[in-house]
Amino acid sequence: MWWTYALLSAVFAALTAILAKVGIKGVNSDLATAIRTVVILLVAWGIVLARGSAADVYTLTPRNWLFLGLSGVATGLSWIFYFKALQLGKVSQVAPVDKLSVAIAIVLSVLFLGEALTLKAALGAALIIGGTLVLIL
Repeated sequence: MWWTYALLSAVFAALTAILAKVGIKGVNSDLATAIRTVVILLVAWGIVLARGSAADVYTLTPRNWLFLGLSGVATGLSWIFYFKALQLGKVSQVAPVDKLSVAIAIVLSVLFLGEALTLKAALGAALIIGGTLVLIL
């Protein structure tokens, strides 16, 4: 079941690139990121409220708050740089470079989370890196 959500994430990430490239034309990329963030904020809280999960906020630990906050900062910086890259470059080049995050996440998961680096994961990361180089060079 996880792969269904991951596939949907990939589809919507692809749509994000296309829609953002069209929407960002003639707009400051930081402003575009801020507008996108407000929309995401409304959608995310709408889902939380519709599912009745808002009370769960009281169960979060300081560690949860810290790492979710840091994740939010990382996400915000990622979006700011992504929108600037989209404004300056082609989607067909920006999107593959952005997806290097997959290979980087594999390395970071080994270094910081102690996950095992399997041959399959290492080969997949290498192919992603190689494919990205082919697309941008």
